[in-house]
Amino acid sequence: MATYDFVTRWRVEAPIDLVFDTIADSARWPSWWRGVRSAQLLERGDESGLGATYRFDFRSALPYSMVFDMRVTEIDRPRSLVGESSGELIGIGRWTLTPDGPDRTILRYDWHVRPAAWWMNALAPVARRVFTWNHDVIMDWGREGLASVLGVAVQDEEGVASPR
Repeated sequence: MATYDFVTRWRVEAPIDLVFDTIADSARWPSWWRGVRSAQLLERGDESGLGATYRFDFRSALPYSMVFDMRVTEIDRPRSLVGESSGELIGIGRWTLTPDGPDRTILRYDWHVRPAAWWMNALAPVARRVFTWNHDVIMDWGREGLASVLGVAVQDEEGVASPR
């Protein structure tokens, strides 16, 4: 089975609490994150959100969708949010937030994942670069959407800012 370790870093010109609340509200992602076709709440979890489970349908830049469930396994508000995925993508996703002054947040997403689809695993030796590019496109759409929904600049690790 092919495994992927993706790391995405953004500098968000907004306070950590606001960034955390926006990222933690997965049900609203389809309203601002291009490529997120749906985020259906399957299980509520406890009062903090621990144990909440969502079914995500992501439409990629390539002509396919990925549907997977993500169960919240750790919450350390406002510093981290961790989930375990199952379905077409199996793995662990971790949002880590670090304040960078009073009104700026460094946001990091670590996604350790493996596809369950036989065809993705079969193509991995020759298509790994394409799958990686595709992941980067989807995350860039997220960066652009986060900038839009917050009305602030969000830079990637190269310093490229999304339009507000």
